[in-house]
Amino acid sequence: MTAQRTRVPVGISAMAIFLISVPALFLRRARKPAIRLPGVLRFRLPVPRLRRIRLATAWAVLAWAVGACTLFVVYLQVSRTSAVTSDGASNALQAWDMLHGNLLLRGWQVSDVSFYTTELPQYMLIEHWRGLTPDVVHIASAMTYTLIALLAGMLAKGRATGREAVLRVMLAVGIMLAPQPGNAIYVLMGSPDHMGSTVPVLLAFLLLDRAPRRWYVPVAAGLVLCWGLIADGIVLFTGIGPVVAVAAIRAYQSRFRLGQRWLASWFELELAATAAGAIWLARTALREIAAHGGFTVWPISTALTSAGDFPHYLTITSQGLLLLFGAYFFSMTVSFAAALAMTHLAGLGLAAWGGCSAIRRFSRADLGAQLLAAGIALTLAAYLLGTRAYDLLSTRDITALLPFGAALAGRMLAGRLASARLVPALAVVLVAYLISLGEVVVRPAAPQPTARLAAWLSAHHLSYGLCDYWDANVTTLMTGGRVRLRSVSANGMQVSRGSWEESASWYDPVRNAANFLVLAPDQPGSSFHTTVASVRRRFGQPVRIYELGTSTILVWNQNLLTALAPAARP
Repeated sequence: MTAQRTRVPVGISAMAIFLISVPALFLRRARKPAIRLPGVLRFRLPVPRLRRIRLATAWAVLAWAVGACTLFVVYLQVSRTSAVTSDGASNALQAWDMLHGNLLLRGWQVSDVSFYTTELPQYMLIEHWRGLTPDVVHIASAMTYTLIALLAGMLAKGRATGREAVLRVMLAVGIMLAPQPGNAIYVLMGSPDHMGSTVPVLLAFLLLDRAPRRWYVPVAAGLVLCWGLIADGIVLFTGIGPVVAVAAIRAYQSRFRLGQRWLASWFELELAATAAGAIWLARTALREIAAHGGFTVWPISTALTSAGDFPHYLTITSQGLLLLFGAYFFSMTVSFAAALAMTHLAGLGLAAWGGCSAIRRFSRADLGAQLLAAGIALTLAAYLLGTRAYDLLSTRDITALLPFGAALAGRMLAGRLASARLVPALAVVLVAYLISLGEVVVRPAAPQPTARLAAWLSAHHLSYGLCDYWDANVTTLMTGGRVRLRSVSANGMQVSRGSWEESASWYDPVRNAANFLVLAPDQPGSSFHTTVASVRRRFGQPVRIYELGTSTILVWNQNLLTALAPAARP
């Protein structure tokens, strides 16, 4: 209880400082660069060079820095309320391997997303400082969500100044302020996922929105998108597709509606070409990595949905949008928490209003708004027409809609809401969001499900064994690598090595010796679950059997790696 009481005032104080500092983001520069102090202490800056210092810029930098630190402290505690799973642990182990010399991740079969150029370098830096620990996942998640919220605020601001700029930023950041406890925190901050892949997309959009029309700007934007696409193929729909579509539409309008020559659209044509070229460049990079023995990525299905499945996918998408914006109140009882969740409908409504407004005025909108609107449209279309919307947690594929929608709400609606005198109503909603965030911050850190298993194995000097995926890598991370569990799967009576987020070196019987196997209850996503019958047929009768809660530990006097079947390839 003592640790919680010390954390809460720090988080609340930091949030108060942030809310006080943000209105100073865009203060206009005073005409006379003087520092005004009371009485005789008042004086003017004597050095002429200091006259050029823009006080507004200094305040803006300070406010953004205070806001970033405040949000990071708060979101670190929010992330800790969701337990680390083997998905996040797998990426932590990959970064640890890279940190110790395996930069190409030789021998690794990763998931359908590599995170090679985004989260893995981030994990490497954190692990260099913190070591191999589950808190690496929480620190990285807090950093990523903080960065995305600030980038959404910058995109919402656009080129506005003064009070409108403040309202735009507050509106965008406010919509993203309070992730909903439970599945929403797991989807948005639980481990590296598509949420982090929006960072390069937002950076590219921000570059195109703020930079002048110079030849090097499309090149820089294409390189940023390539950087993101190497890590995650979803950037094709959230970033590259929108850029190509918007550039083509703007060039078409310039040529055929305004009657200008093609040369007048050189910027848009170059932008479309460089964005499309990013696809080739990213595929070439991944192919070269694999050719030099580096990691391989699990292929993604390109099948389209059937007419019979479409209603279900539409339902999942609707529920997923409520989840992303913190308004998922289904299965709740009538309570204060449910009322707070319903207030988040305001954020979803503003995002939908801003998106529809941008699409309706697409031909007259600026480049930043067009990119965000196209990103929302293509991301939703790809999700609905594909085969990924199978349950609520698959909402991770459309997490980009949260920052895109928040940025559009601030960018398109701030002026209208101010003119309609609705700022006091927005302030009331913001207070409800702050209360929601406070309720999450004061929650204790989630217990790690495999902590008891990790402690028991360490106490019994069992350091290298086999297990199902959901308990394997996370237990290895829990112990800092002192206890190493490697994933296996079973197809009938055939027990084989894992084929998802694993390294081939783990199963080399010359370098490693596994003498025990942990049987755990079946977990969601475990299509091929090992059973007592399957492991006995494969490895023979164990010499010792232990029961630990719902887990069973079987121990042999042999190296189990020699009897494992090869992994099933994608």
